Amino acid sequence: MSSLVKNRPMGQITIRTAVRADMARISAIYGHWVENGTASFELEAPDEREMVRRWQALVDGGYPYIVAADGEAVAGYAYAGPYRARPGYRFTVECAVYIAPEQQRRGVGRRLLERLVEAAEARGFRQMIAIVGGSEHRASIELHRAVGFDVIGTLRGVGRKHGGWLDSVLMQRTLGSGSATPPEDA
Repeated sequence: MSSLVKNRPMGQITIRTAVRADMARISAIYGHWVENGTASFELEAPDEREMVRRWQALVDGGYPYIVAADGEAVAGYAYAGPYRARPGYRFTVECAVYIAPEQQRRGVGRRLLERLVEAAEARGFRQMIAIVGGSEHRASIELHRAVGFDVIGTLRGVGRKHGGWLDSVLMQRTLGSGSATPPEDA
């Protein structure tokens, strides 16, 4: 990929709710990172049908799922989902952010993550967890720090991909009043 493509001026990026029509591009973005990166510990990229199923489950569960659009093209996406399945964790979400390779280093990830935090707060969630694949993934760690996440721990060598052992860096951000007040349905 030429540096001209990577460094071109950012068009009119808009952040909006993901829709079914975005799933082909979302599948392609995620597939790229499954095959070429360590953000996901999946070893084979799921097909579009599976990505639609995952998206629909999150939307039906009341979780935010958003895209950054550069004109008509999806430049990246982010979502929050359940942190753990047990009901005691229902006010905590885990986040994910994926950016198209040609859109990196243009502020798309930060805009998505900031909007995702706002959307999760608006839904009454109180904590957001990021699990960064690989402690060498400095760009992701710094993105989360810039949006208010703190590193809370590192699980060493818990994943294996691309012929090597990978850490998981755990990061956390309080949403709204966090644990300072009880939730409305407590």
